[in-house]
Amino acid sequence: MTAPDLRLSTSALQVHWAGELLHLLPERAIWWPAGHVLFIADLHIGKAATYRTFGQPVPGGTTQQNLARLDALIAEHAPERLVFLGDFLHAAQARTPQVLAALAAWRAAHAAIGMTLVRGNHDSRAGDPPAALGIEVVDEPYLLGPFACCHHPQTHATHFVLAGHLHPVCRLHGPGRDSVRLPCFASDAQQAVLPAFGEFTGGWLMERAPGTRFYAVGGKTVWALPASD
Repeated sequence: MTAPDLRLSTSALQVHWAGELLHLLPERAIWWPAGHVLFIADLHIGKAATYRTFGQPVPGGTTQQNLARLDALIAEHAPERLVFLGDFLHAAQARTPQVLAALAAWRAAHAAIGMTLVRGNHDSRAGDPPAALGIEVVDEPYLLGPFACCHHPQTHATHFVLAGHLHPVCRLHGPGRDSVRLPCFASDAQQAVLPAFGEFTGGWLMERAPGTRFYAVGGKTVWALPASD
């Protein structure tokens, strides 16, 4: 049964965290209407390109797919700021001419939007995005309103943490031995972890635990799973 502070719209799920209304989006992002901010975790731009530099026969096009999905979110919500919760570029090998050109064109199309990257573990290896992109780069925690924007899940003394890093997925069980893994948001009283936004990122199965809520993403909908005892 859905908790009283949750309301399912046609696709997004509305929650109240840190006294603020947030929309958990099926595109695996969070929209904060009052702040006009989109939160994105684990974009991992250029991951497929990185694999190809090591001779792995993985398909191309994931960078354009990621940027097209960001375009759609920007068109729908008209944010004033994007906050990337770590792992913007996947690795140093991701900085190919094709990837950097795609990023430059994408940023130019959204030049009026402020963008902030909270450094994650992959950012330390890939390096900061090119300065020409005009993306502010900070270390965690980055305080924004009542939120501590982080890459690694953690607690903060005064702010509710929004984090990434884990690429959380949950498992739903059907009749018999049927089951399916889905990306999910996960939260407790002090923090929430976003699913990975990027294509070709994989996921880590999070176990149910008392006090933790899961919000599964399937198709074009986000819904709250029953709370654990």
